[in-house]
Amino acid sequence: MKAIVCTKYGPADVLQLKEMEKPAPKENEVLIKIVAAVVSPSDCAFRKGEPFMARFFSGLIRPKNSIPGELLSGEIEMVGKDVQLFKKGDRIFGSTGMGLGAYAEYVCLPADGALAIKPVNMTHEEAAGVGDGALTALPFLRDKGHIQNGQKILVNGASGSVGTAAVQLGKYFGAEVTGVCGTANVELVKSLGADKVIDYSKEDFSKSGQTYDIIFDAVGKSSFSRCKSSLKQGGVYLTTFPSPAILLQALWTARIGGKRAKFAATGLRSASEKIKDLIFLKGLVEAGKFKSVLDKRYPLEQTAEAHRYVEKGHKKGNVVITLPELGRSA
Repeated sequence: MKAIVCTKYGPADVLQLKEMEKPAPKENEVLIKIVAAVVSPSDCAFRKGEPFMARFFSGLIRPKNSIPGELLSGEIEMVGKDVQLFKKGDRIFGSTGMGLGAYAEYVCLPADGALAIKPVNMTHEEAAGVGDGALTALPFLRDKGHIQNGQKILVNGASGSVGTAAVQLGKYFGAEVTGVCGTANVELVKSLGADKVIDYSKEDFSKSGQTYDIIFDAVGKSSFSRCKSSLKQGGVYLTTFPSPAILLQALWTARIGGKRAKFAATGLRSASEKIKDLIFLKGLVEAGKFKSVLDKRYPLEQTAEAHRYVEKGHKKGNVVITLPELGRSA
């Protein structure tokens, strides 16, 4: 099989297309023919080995899992003899977890891993995208932010993969949603249901005088200190970027109450938690209450170019790697 291999940390050029042995599933595993995989900012960070503390999970000197990629959609080609949850031909989407391996034509995963049947009204590319932003935004808003009907929330970075998911989930939970994005993406964010959209090139939301129950920084470009005055009493600041400052502020504000800062290591959640969320999101998609935003598609051979594009920091929604489906030629 063809796969993208990363054997050292560095720029996008360290990603190499290689021919690998096709894996065979163990008794409790499924063999997945991958049709789409997401290229996320965290994939780029993994490739670079940044932040350094992440290397305690990914490999101190070099990546311990040589095939990158976590989020995928595809079709089950074979099941191990003990597998009962899935059958050959099932179309699935989900996460490989810390084992990675999605930048390839095939991967073997435990049948009880973070996998679910793909929404019937989505392409594989769209389904893979659901796993990216929404699997992050949902636990942040629901579990850390305790979002409630009627609250006012602000999503900073509302046009990225996590941001576009957060806007839609905020509306689903009954909140009044304000999205912050660049000029080129204002109409996109409005189309996702945002009640208000702030163009950051024209207005600083932290100086507007408006206050919110939740401020969700989906791109890690603000700070708790900057946003504190824009939070209501008891409000929560959420960020996807685990800086030392936010980790200390999260510990401190948890003790003193009032306005709080929180971070969630959503990628480290258990497979069972992710499965529940995938099934929940599948229901939203099939009910017409959630959609993926796709920016660009790249073939597997151009994965390095996809990484370069994502690292520019201006993608709209998701960037995906596409591979041929079973029974179809490239």
